[in-house]
Amino acid sequence: MKIVFATNNAHKLSEVKAVLGEGYELVTLKEVGITEDIPETGETLDENASIKARYVYECTGLDCFADDTGLEVAALNGAPGVRSARYATDGHDFAANNRKLLRELEGVADRRARFRTVISLIRGGVEQQVEGIVRGTIATEESGCEGFGYDPLFIPDGKSVTFAEMSAEEKNAISHRGRAVAELVKILKK
Repeated sequence: MKIVFATNNAHKLSEVKAVLGEGYELVTLKEVGITEDIPETGETLDENASIKARYVYECTGLDCFADDTGLEVAALNGAPGVRSARYATDGHDFAANNRKLLRELEGVADRRARFRTVISLIRGGVEQQVEGIVRGTIATEESGCEGFGYDPLFIPDGKSVTFAEMSAEEKNAISHRGRAVAELVKILKK
C-alpha cells in the first residue's frame, strides 16, 4: 500500500517505517512535490495533525497521514504541548528546547510528563484520528545520543534510562509514536 506521510523528518520516517513493517510504501512530502512548510495553526495536537493531513490530501488527492506530537509536563500545566517543536525558538532547535525545559523545571520535584502523538489519516477522502501516549518523567540532565527532540530528557515509566539511551527498536516498542502507528496499522488493515 502506497501512502503519503506528511513529513520530511528522517527520524520520524525511520521510526514509522520500522513500526509499519512490510507491505507499506511510505512517500514523503518532498517525493510528492510539497516543499513548503505546512502551516500548523491549530491550538491542539489533534487540530495540527488534521490540518497537515488535509493540506496534503488537497494538494495531491492521495491517501495520506500526518502526525503531531507534544511533550506535556504536569508541573508546566501541559506545556510545551502543541508548541513542543517551537518551545524555545521559532525553529526546530532541539538543544534550545531542552535547555529551556530544564530551566523551567529547576528545583521542581514533580517531573511527571507524557508524550502524546496524534495521527490523522485520510483514506479515500475520509479522515480518522488515532493517538498514542507514553507516560514518564523528565530527567534533571540530558543523557544519551539516540533519537531526537526531548528524547535525552524523557524517562518512560518502568525504565531507568531516557529514550535517547535506548536503541530504536526498544524505543519504538513503547513510544507514543509507536503506539499511535500501531493503531494506524489496525485501521489500514481493515
